[in-house]
This record gives sequence, structure tokens and C-alpha cells, in this order.
Amino acid sequence: MFTRHYPHWPPGQPKTLELPKTTVYANLAAVAARDPDHIAIDYYGRRISYREIKEQVDALAGFLQKRWNVAKGDRVLLDLQNSPQFVIAFYAILRADAVVVPVNPMNRTEELRHFVADSDAKVAIAGQDVLEQLRPVKGLERVLVAAYSDYLDAGTDLPVPEFVRAPAADASWRAALAAGLSPGPHAAAPEDLAVMPYTSGTTGEPKGCMHTHASMQATSVAYLHWRGSRERSVVLSALPMFHVTGMQAGMNAPIYAGATLVILSRWDRDCAGMQIERARVTNWSAITTMLVDFLSNASLKKYDLSSMQVLGGGGASMPEAMARKLEEVIGLPYVEGYGLSETMAPTHINPPHRPKRQCGGIPFYGTDARVIDLHDFHELQPHQVGEIIVNGPQVFRGYWKQPAASAQAFLSHDGKSFFRTGDLGYYDEEGYFFITDRLKRMINCSGYKVWPAEVEAMLYAHPAIQEACVIGVRDAYRGETVKALVVLKKEFLQKIEPREIVDWAREKMAAFKVPRIVEFVDALPKTATGKILWRELQERENRT
Repeated sequence: MFTRHYPHWPPGQPKTLELPKTTVYANLAAVAARDPDHIAIDYYGRRISYREIKEQVDALAGFLQKRWNVAKGDRVLLDLQNSPQFVIAFYAILRADAVVVPVNPMNRTEELRHFVADSDAKVAIAGQDVLEQLRPVKGLERVLVAAYSDYLDAGTDLPVPEFVRAPAADASWRAALAAGLSPGPHAAAPEDLAVMPYTSGTTGEPKGCMHTHASMQATSVAYLHWRGSRERSVVLSALPMFHVTGMQAGMNAPIYAGATLVILSRWDRDCAGMQIERARVTNWSAITTMLVDFLSNASLKKYDLSSMQVLGGGGASMPEAMARKLEEVIGLPYVEGYGLSETMAPTHINPPHRPKRQCGGIPFYGTDARVIDLHDFHELQPHQVGEIIVNGPQVFRGYWKQPAASAQAFLSHDGKSFFRTGDLGYYDEEGYFFITDRLKRMINCSGYKVWPAEVEAMLYAHPAIQEACVIGVRDAYRGETVKALVVLKKEFLQKIEPREIVDWAREKMAAFKVPRIVEFVDALPKTATGKILWRELQERENRT
């Protein structure tokens, strides 16, 4: 067990946590039983109690089971923006003993086709704003449609996005709740599958990460505990809940703790400032680009931010200058963490009392982390760069229907099964881990992971493209952005502009995946076997 960091463990905190032997749904039920009138959600000023949330969760679960025949272990696609409906639908699927398949609402039809086909989902719960992209997808038998305005206080003066204000065009959500159906006995167990977020790898096909109720509890229970949150915390939930960081830090951990979720469906720096002041937000997990935008707001001084007690996040290192400015403006250190979809968010977090900047932190509760040599897998010493591997209760069970990829994701070391993160890094003399590079091929755009092989596969559908290679380029705001090097087919030479490729891509893929830069080249460097030398192109870009 790696213990070098133990001298810097948060004072008074145990090295491991006793995790509840219950489901994630049971967390909500427990809070609703002990504190039913406490506010669970503040949605642009509309307040909803834990009693109301649980009643609607149970009603929706009953509908899924008794009207739509959703059974234990069935996968249910969840395609919603941050909203009360996301929370209710997420917990209703779990209450129905089914598995949540959360997808990015920015995804386009082609991307959604893969998620539906691969997960074998027959049922989806979606926002009316994404319905146009979901409708053409075959395989779905039923779609429950939600309108965010159903939970909006019409009199709010907060800057609410237009898609949130849009009146309901479909009454199926309200009808499902109004049916008043009670669910059957809650039969799920801690080791049953609960959620299956999708991630990608170098093969380009997104893979479902199989997480159980137990692996989710490992970070749900631990998040706020680690950061020393007080009772009645108020959490700004602005990170997308379909992503494991937003899912855990912005929804599941606060619900376990009986906190209030202040939900934003779309990031808006003024709305965030107004809600921090009005709702007296105490906790905020945010990515670097979000905070850069927040601090650049000329109106920031007019907001009272004094209620803030905990500020943290991950996804990309916080620049030193920005970290200093955060402490000046908000008066709190930015506590960074590190994790992946395969680990249901954190494996490492900085100790709140002693954080280091641009650092992933120290191994979390019950987590064993090592750094190994890339060639013979022997364990490395401080400041030696290798692949970070982790063992802990939050590690997933493997990739859905991908036994070969699952086997490759783990290795046996020191008598344990460790997950290979694919990230390169090192630890210092005090046991703090630093991420230096990626063994996997991945681009980090504002905290969103973009897998070049996936983007390339979609670019090849363009009639003018003969070959394409996608790399990451430095971006002062987003951290990295996507660049595509494209070889055109002969018949399209001099007949098409790079901007046309960009515009086409915007219609085919989520906005964060779209190549912002397209460069036409005569040829791409290749190996003797014809494989494109993407690393050579990436290194060439890094030198410019």
C-alpha cells in the first residue's frame, strides 16, 4: 500500500471510510425521511424539498416499471441538461433497479446511435431541446420528454437560458408523474450495475464504464467528507451532471449529505454570481475555464461571495496566476483533484489544509496508487515519470461488452489488480501526484475529453476527405483545442475551404469535438505498415 502521503492526510480524517451497504437511491430516501422539508434543489430560484423530489422519483420509477416494463438491469438513456428532471430521472432509474446511461446533451444523432446500439437501451428520458437529434435514432422504443420550464419560477429575474424558458411541447413527463404509480420493492444490491458513463480510447469507439452502486458510493460518500463540509451545505451544480465529476460533486455527494443543489442548466457567470449571493452557496467544484470566465467578469465585485467555504475541481491544471487571483477574489485555495470516468471521479485530491498547485493530490480514501515503468512495469521512485495505476473501491468493473479492452485496462501488481489510467505522471517526496502527459491519445478541451480517433472516424464520412489526423493544439482559454490535418481527395482539390469542413463537423458532432482548426496537407506521415504517425504530428505541433 502506498503510504508516503499519510503524514499530510487531512487532520482527524480516517484513512478509509466505512461505506454504506446500500444503493445510491437509499441515500436520497434517507435524507427525505430525516429532513423532508429541507430544500434539495434551487433551480433559478424555484425551491424543491427533499420530500417532493423523493415523491416524484418514486412516481417516475413506478411508471417506468409498470407502464414501460423497465426491469432490473435494463439500460435507460438519460439525455438531459442539468435540471431537476435530471436528478429525478437519475434516481428514478436507480429506484426501478435499472442502469443509468448518461449522455452529453451536446451529442448529435450519429453519436447517439452508437450509445443506444451499444448499451441496448430501449427507453430514453430526454429534454425537449435534444429531441431533434434523438428522434432519428433506431432502437429506442419509448422516449419520455421533459420541459425544463415545468420547474421554473416564471417570475425569476435571473438570466435564464431560452431553452429553459421554452414552454412544454410534450406532456409525457407530467403525465408519467400524474399516473401516481408506486414502484415495486427496491431489489437492487450494492454490487449491481447502477450507471454506465461512456468514455473512449484509442480505438475511437466510446465504451461504457460499468459502475455499481458500491463504486458510486465510494466517491459519493467521500467527496464532501474529505473537504470538511458542514451540515446544510449549499452546492453550486454548474458542471454537467452527465459527466462523472458533475454527477458526483454536483449531485450524488450533496444528496448523500442532505445538501442543497443550486442547479444551472447552462454556465453563465452572472447567474453564478447572483446565485452564490442569493442561495448562500458554500461549495463549488469547477473546471479551470469556468473559473477563468468567472474571474474575468467586470461585474464580479458587485456579488457577495462571502458564503463560499470550499472551492475545488479538476480536469485541467489551474495556472499559477489564476490560482493566486482566485485566492485574492474569493479568499479560498483551489483544491485540485484527479480521476477518470473509470474511477467515478476522484482517485486523488489535494488535502484541503495543505494543497499544492497544479497537482492531482494524494490518493483518496482506500485508494492505492503507484507509478510504474512503461516497459517492464517495475515500480518507480519519487520524481520518476511513468504510468499511474490505481486500486480502490471506486474503480469500475470493466467496459460494457468489451472483455478484451477490459482485460487490457488492468494489471496485477504487488498482489492486487490495478487499473491502468493511461496517464503519465510522478509523485514527489511527500506522496503528492503530478500529471505530466498522456499515454492514451486524448485532447482536453475545457475539461471535456476528446478522443482523436473518434473525431477522425466521423471526419471520414465527409465526401472530400481522403485521410485525416486529429491532434491537440494549445489554447489560452480552453487549455487545448482540436485541430484536423486533412488530405483531400483529388477531385476536391482547390474546390473546398477549411471552413466548410468545420461547418460540416458542427452538424455531425458535439461542439467540443469539432475541429476549430482544419489544415489541408498533401500527405500524412506513416509507418511502414501504413499507420499514421499521429505522435510525430503532435510533437511537431507542440514545438511550434
